[in-house]
Amino acid sequence: MRRPLQALLVLASCLNLHAQLVQIVRNQINQGDFREAQKILADFKSRYGATPEMLEAHSWLGRGALAAKQLDQADAFAAETYKMCEQALAHRAMDAEPSLPIAIGASIEVQGQSLAQRGQRSEAVAYLNSQLKRYYKTSIRARLQKNLNLLTLEGKPAPPLEMKEFLTNSKLAGGMGQLHGKPTVIFFWAHWCADCKQQGPILNRLQQEYPSLQVLAPTQPYGYVAGGVDAPRQAELPYMRQVFAQYYASLAPVAVPVSEENFRAYGVSTTPTVVLLDKAGLVRVYHPGMMSYDELKAAMRRVMN
Repeated sequence: MRRPLQALLVLASCLNLHAQLVQIVRNQINQGDFREAQKILADFKSRYGATPEMLEAHSWLGRGALAAKQLDQADAFAAETYKMCEQALAHRAMDAEPSLPIAIGASIEVQGQSLAQRGQRSEAVAYLNSQLKRYYKTSIRARLQKNLNLLTLEGKPAPPLEMKEFLTNSKLAGGMGQLHGKPTVIFFWAHWCADCKQQGPILNRLQQEYPSLQVLAPTQPYGYVAGGVDAPRQAELPYMRQVFAQYYASLAPVAVPVSEENFRAYGVSTTPTVVLLDKAGLVRVYHPGMMSYDELKAAMRRVMN
C-alpha cells in the first residue's frame, strides 16, 4: 500500500497537494501515527520547502500531542513549528495568507496550554502576554487573547465593549454599567456560524426561565455574505440584519453592537463565545464554543445563588 503522501502525489496537482496536506497529516495524527505524519511532512518539505501549508500541517503535531497529554512531545513539536514560522516571517508578512498565522498561533497556544497543564499557570500567563505584545497588531491577537482569558478572566470585571454601532435599534445607552444588577450573557456570534444558530434558542429558553437574565449579542463583519460572496461593509450589514431576524428573533429586544475590536478584546477566535456575568458584572464563565442548555443552566444556578 502506498504511503498517503505518495498516493496524493499521484492523484493531485501541486496546488491541490498543498491544499490537502493539512487534512492528510491530521488523519495520521487522529490515528495516533505521529511517526508517519512526520515522514509525510519531511517528504513534503524536501520537495517544496517550508510553505505556509506545510507549517499549518506541522502545527497539528503539537496540537495532537497536547490532546494526547504527551506534553514533552507537544512542547517539542510546537517549538519546532514556531521556529520555522519565525524563519518564514523574516521574508513574508504574517497575514499575507491564512496558513502561516494559523500555524504560529497554534504553536503559541500549545506551548501556553502545556505550561498551564503542568501547573505553571503564572509562567503560561507571562508567556502568552509576551507573545500577545509581540503579535498585537496581527490577526492572531484574538487567538492569543482567548488563551489568556481562559486562564485569567473568570472572577474579574468584564472588559469594556465598544458600543458605537449597533445592528438593531436596541442599544445600551448606559454602556456596560447598564448591565449591572442582573445576570448577563454576552453572546458573540457570526452570521455564517451554524453553532451560533443553535445557541440562540438555548439562550431564549434560559431567558424564559430566568426573566432577569439579560443577553447582549456582539458581532462583527467578515467581508462576505451568503455563499462566501465578497461584500463591502455597507452590503454585509443588511445581510447580517436578515440573519439576525431569521435566527435570533426570539432574543429580541437585544443590543447587538458591531465591532471587530470587541472580538479582539474578548479573544473571540471561536464562535460562538459565551461569557456569563454575575449581577456585579464579574465574569463567571468564559467559554469559547457552543454551550449546551444543561451547561448554561448549571452556570446560571451558581450565578443566581
